[in-house]
Amino acid sequence: MPVKARERLIQSAERLFYADGIRAVGLERLLADSGVGRASFYRHFSGKEDLVVTVLGAYERAYRGWLAERTDAWGGTPLAAFDAIIEHAETADFRGCAFINAVAEAAEPAAEIRRMASDHKDAVAAYLRGLLARSGYPDDPDLARQLLLLMDGATVTELHERSSRPARQAKEMAEALLAGASADGPAPAGT
Repeated sequence: MPVKARERLIQSAERLFYADGIRAVGLERLLADSGVGRASFYRHFSGKEDLVVTVLGAYERAYRGWLAERTDAWGGTPLAAFDAIIEHAETADFRGCAFINAVAEAAEPAAEIRRMASDHKDAVAAYLRGLLARSGYPDDPDLARQLLLLMDGATVTELHERSSRPARQAKEMAEALLAGASADGPAPAGT
């Protein structure tokens, strides 16, 4: 039964933190939503921050799996990653990037949340760099970071505007970046 209590806490926290924000969701609300008692909570987590770190770790794995699966479904190119975020922005439960949201709420610059967010963004940039290489673009870590910057900017603006328009615009900007990157060589296939 203890594993089920831990899992219920994590599931409630994932949903509530993403929908309403980390600071807005207090321990009492988490306990009520999950149906887990305070003593059980403290058997599984040292405090709310420990739960946040656990939830973000799960989000990181799930997001990268989702991004790879949806990007492949859209054709497996760097621009297909933008199609994936366009698709995500059009879902009813879209609330942006959980890491961007968490960092915006983290008070301490050296907090574990910030380190995890940085690691997450590094992993997504590495994924984009792999997409670029598979699509025949020159190996350029800066280009992958530029694509990530467009994706992150679109995600934040989508949240504000409640529209997929920013991701569509970011995709157009990415197309221009990629055209410039391939100007020195043959045009990559499948872009």
